[in-house]
Amino acid sequence: MSITRTDVDHVARLARLELSDAEAETLREQLSKILDHAARVTSLDTKDVEPTSHAIALSNVFRVDEIAASLSQDEALANAPLAEAGHFRVPRILDAEP
Repeated sequence: MSITRTDVDHVARLARLELSDAEAETLREQLSKILDHAARVTSLDTKDVEPTSHAIALSNVFRVDEIAASLSQDEALANAPLAEAGHFRVPRILDAEP
């Protein structure tokens, strides 16, 4: 499948990207190759292939969830650069007014 320069310009505009002529041409070639590969994959006969969510069997590797002792509030705040009233103090990043 061939991608045109117009297609690349359209996608770049949607992504809010400003591309030079050389970048647009490189992307056009790369996207064309990607779509050609996808077309080859979709042309494969898969009628006898079972649908799967994973190519290999997976097993759960999480540890057992056991109750254990945790840090006290003082221990958790011990290395905080700023703490106030038992909480982490962080710089304000949003204005208080709506």
